[in-house]
Order: sequence, then structure tokens, then C-alpha cells
Amino acid sequence: MSSTPSVSSLNLLRFSDPKIKTLHLTWFAFFLTFAVWFAHAPLLSAIQHSLDLTDTQVKALLILNVAMTIPARIVVGMLVDKMGPRIIYAGLLIISGFLCIGFAFANSYTSLAIFRFLLGFVGAGFVIGIRLVSEWFPAHQVGTAEGIYGGWGNFGSAAAAMTLPAIALAFGGDDGWRYAIALVGVLCGVYGLVFYKYARNTPKGSIYFKPKKSGAMWVSSWGALWTLLLMNIPMYLALALLAWRLAPGGVNLISETSMYVFFALLAVLFVYHSIQTWQINAQHLREGVAELEKYSFKQVAILNVAYFATFGSELAVVSMLPLYFLQTFEGLTPVTAGLLASAFAFMNLMSRPLGGWFSDKYGRRRSLLIMIAGLAVGYFLMGLIDSYWWISIAVLVTMLCSFFVQAGEGAVFAMIPLIKRSMTGQIAGMAGAYGNVGAVVYLTVLSFVSYSNFFFVIAASALLGFVAVLFMDNPKGHISEVMPDGTVHTIEVGHK
Repeated sequence: MSSTPSVSSLNLLRFSDPKIKTLHLTWFAFFLTFAVWFAHAPLLSAIQHSLDLTDTQVKALLILNVAMTIPARIVVGMLVDKMGPRIIYAGLLIISGFLCIGFAFANSYTSLAIFRFLLGFVGAGFVIGIRLVSEWFPAHQVGTAEGIYGGWGNFGSAAAAMTLPAIALAFGGDDGWRYAIALVGVLCGVYGLVFYKYARNTPKGSIYFKPKKSGAMWVSSWGALWTLLLMNIPMYLALALLAWRLAPGGVNLISETSMYVFFALLAVLFVYHSIQTWQINAQHLREGVAELEKYSFKQVAILNVAYFATFGSELAVVSMLPLYFLQTFEGLTPVTAGLLASAFAFMNLMSRPLGGWFSDKYGRRRSLLIMIAGLAVGYFLMGLIDSYWWISIAVLVTMLCSFFVQAGEGAVFAMIPLIKRSMTGQIAGMAGAYGNVGAVVYLTVLSFVSYSNFFFVIAASALLGFVAVLFMDNPKGHISEVMPDGTVHTIEVGHK
């Protein structure tokens, strides 16, 4: 057997290498989606002042920002597996650019809320790049490559926090925040055209594997089918939770009647989705699934839970952290608070790639256990922070926690491309959606409890993720993809 190439052989400066060029094209696309998605976060105080919003309305915007991403990641995951990453990513970037500009020039809370809800769509961009990067890198490098893609891309939120307040001040006046956010939207739309021109779905001569059926996730056992149906429930409950928070009992953005109409619509969609999932899977399960085509849905379920705790908490914390620092430490300006809060997302530059690299080198399961244990401790320490702490110590604790959170995300997505290549988009979409379910749950908790208890809740929930990962299997050997003509292709997923 030939020796496995070194994980460290990934040369990011070799731009003549098509896979390195593709990685850079893709992480920057993700970077812009995150900059658009969280462009509002460091400017919330200016937005609140400009439109005379209440604190409750601001909290509602935070919840709205992550809601649409739940169904969007599922749908986009299916689309990318069926149509390919290039056209889907380009389209998402262009559409999101227009939505961002619409948010920037909204003149009422209602229009602001609608655009914030629709901009949750941009969060589905992450799923597209996961499939694209997995097409270009082998198993011994895919964790590192996915970590770079996710980590450098996630830095878009930190870049927004660090630069947009200053850009808004440079524009000046009460509308400075509008021009700053609109600028990000323009960049996003233009880059969509660039991405379409230069990106390619696979290396030259490679096959782009597509799922046998579309419309719902394909599983290979009856137990997996029942588990899939059960795991769809939290996504619908998270959306129902959102509607409840927007109703008169919450922020009073929608009427009680509208809330019940939304509940009914969600129930109908859930029943339809469940029937479709059953119909797509029941026939081939009755006929029997060939051993070569089977995959372990248990792995998918465990990674969903892990991503709930890792990315779900990041999404929630990035949304509230600038305001948290502003309100916790006296004398801070919005610009300074934004810079301090950016420390959490700043860690993405190295922590998520390191999580992927560690997973490539030392094993998927072991890496994820260490990262989730670390983030539980980190959030516990963040819950102890108060106004008596030195700001420098508070920032260091925030960065320590962030390291484990984002390294954990890197470890999750080092594993996902190794389950079933033809369904990587759908698997990534479901895990990503669970991250957003986590964000909705955590931000809803935040609307009821103090900042300290918010961090303690995340720490406690992370322990559930730790227990789940104990049951995860390390990938080994090869996975198989069977073409329509019966040709079997094998893909290496483990070398230990």
C-alpha cells in the first residue's frame, strides 16, 4: 500500500494549482455572504437610533436574521447536489446583494424586518462551498481545506464588525450606516458574476456525482428513515418558535391570527415533507439497498447535534456580542465595542482550519470530542464575565471560547464530505440547518434571561453534543458511488 501524502502538503500560495485557485475563489464567496449576513450587527445602535426602535424590536431582528436559513440550507443543499455549486453560488451572491441593499434603505421597521428575514437566505451559501471544496480535495486534505473555507469565510462577520462602523462614520450623518451596508451588498452582487466566470464544479475529467432522487434526503435503512423523519421536527419547531416570538406575546410584529396561520402552514409543510420523504425512500427500501450504496445516517444525526452546539452558538453570540460589550463595560463607543466583539469571529482565521487539520491528522471523533468539551468550558467562563472584569481578560476568555467553537465546526465539516459524496450538499444542508435551529433556540433563550445565564445555557447544551459524539464512528476505507450505468467509483475516506 502506498503511503498517504502529508496533510501539511497543502500549499495555499500555489495559485497555478486549480484546486488552490478554487479554494480561494470559494472561501471569498463565503466571506462575502457572512459580511452581508451580519453587516447589521455592529451597526445596531445606529439602526436603532435612526428608526427609533425599541430593544425588543432589535432582539426580534436578531432572531429573524437566522430563521430563513433553516429551510434555505435544506433546499440549497438539494439544489447544489442536483445542479452543481457554480451556478447556485453565483445566483445566491447576486440575489443576496440586492436584498442587502434593500435592507440598507428600508425606512420602516416592517420593511427592515422583512429584508432581515429574507437575508437569512444568504446563510445557505456555506452549504454550497462545502460540496465544491469536497470535489477538489482528497480525503487526507479535505478537513484542512474545508476548515480554511469555513474559517476564512466566517471571518466575514468579523471583518464587518471591524470595518463597517468606521465606514459609516466616514460617510457621516444619520444615514452613514445605510451606505456602509449597501456597499457590502454591491460587492456581493459583483462577486457573484466573478464567481460564475471562474469557478468550476469539479477538476477537469472528474465526475460530479448526483443523488439518485431529489426532493428529500435519500437513506439506506428503515431505521435511518424513521430517524430522518424525527430529525425534521426540530427545524419546524424552530420556525414555529420564531412566529411565537414575533406575535403579540413577544415583540408584536405580527398579529395573533397571523401566528396561527403560520403555525397551520408549517404543519401542512411538515406533513407534505414527511410524506415526500417516505415516498422517495420506501420503494427502494422495500426492494433492498445494495451494500455498495449504503451509508450510515447515524453519522449525519450526530453531526447535526454537534453543529447545533458549535455553529448555533457562534451564530447567536456573533449577533449579540457587540451590544453585549457595549452594555456590560461603561465608556465603550459602538466602534470600540464592535472591534472587541470581532475577537470572537476573528478566531475563525486559524481555529476552524486548525480544527479541520487536527481532524485530518488525529482522527475525526477524538478531535470533535476535545473541541466540544473545550467550548463548554469556554462558555461557562464567559458566563462569569461582568463589568468588574478587566476588558482585556474578558476578550481573552472570549477568544479562548471562540477557538474551541470554531475548531469544533471545522471538525464537523471535516467529517461530512466523507459520508456520501453524491449527497454532501444535502448532508451539509441539514447539519447547517441544525446550526441555525441552535441559533434560533439560543437567541430565544437570550430574550428571556440575562447575558450570563445565556452563556451558561449554551455550555450545558454543549454537553449533550459531547455525549452524542461518543457514539460517532471514525470513517475508514472507501465509500462507493454507483453511476446510472452500473459503474462503481470508490472514494477514499480514511487512511488509518
